[in-house]
This record gives sequence, structure tokens and C-alpha cells, in this order.
Amino acid sequence: MAANINRVVLVGNLTRDPEMKHLPSGTALCSLRIAVNTRRKDESGQWTDKPNYFDVSVWGAQGESCAQYLAKGRPVAIDGRLEWREWEATDGSGKRQAVEIVADNVQFLGSRGDGDGGGGGGGGSFVPAGASQQGGADFPSSPTDDDIPF
Repeated sequence: MAANINRVVLVGNLTRDPEMKHLPSGTALCSLRIAVNTRRKDESGQWTDKPNYFDVSVWGAQGESCAQYLAKGRPVAIDGRLEWREWEATDGSGKRQAVEIVADNVQFLGSRGDGDGGGGGGGGSFVPAGASQQGGADFPSSPTDDDIPF
């Protein structure tokens, strides 16, 4: 039997500010929406960008860091998995379904000033699942000469 693989890696820009909420259990949940462009040729042979929009859920301390440091327009890289969910519509019109991305890792690209449609590139802050932006990771936030292995 073949192994199942459910992995998603996206790099794009936030289309809105993060939305933070806490569940009754106290668990933090941050909702992001990112736009990722796909390049294709149109009928005239010119290259055009087609935007694709994705909903992303970021849980726990990592979600709190996203809510604190990210803003609309900021470039991010998401590593996560797809999750399908189904629910009954509140108006009684039937079942609804959606596929969203549950982030395992979020990388902040660019700088804080890159919001509102700013560019990408540049290094970022890698925030592993369960770690906070502020020193919760297993590595220093800025390397010194003593940290470089060569």
C-alpha cells in the first residue's frame, strides 16, 4: 500500500490583516488569506497573472505571532497540509464544504514595512509550529560570527 502525502507549500501575499480568535479552551487560532499568482499566456500570447486565493489556519503561539507581526500585503511562505471540512448551513439550505490549509510553518518574508502590497524577497523570520516569534525557536533570531559554521 502506498503512503499518503498531504503537503502544501505556498508563497504569496496576505490579502487582509490576520484575524485572531481564542477558542473556549483558550487555544489561539489565527486566520489568514493569501493570494498566490499563477503565470499563464493569454489568447494574444502575452504573459498574465491569475490570482489564486487560499484560507490558512495557524494555531497556538505561532498564530499569535502571525496576528502580532503580519499585516495586509505582507509576503509570507506557508508550509502545511490541506484539511477538508463540512458543516450544515445556518440558513438550513444544506451542507457546505471547504478545503483550507492548516499551517505547520509560517515564514515572514520581506520586512515589516512590506505590508500593503509591498515586495517580497529578503530573509524572514522562520516560526516553527508551537514556537513564538520571540525566541521560542531553537536558534537565535540573528546569528553572530560565532554561530556561523564555516
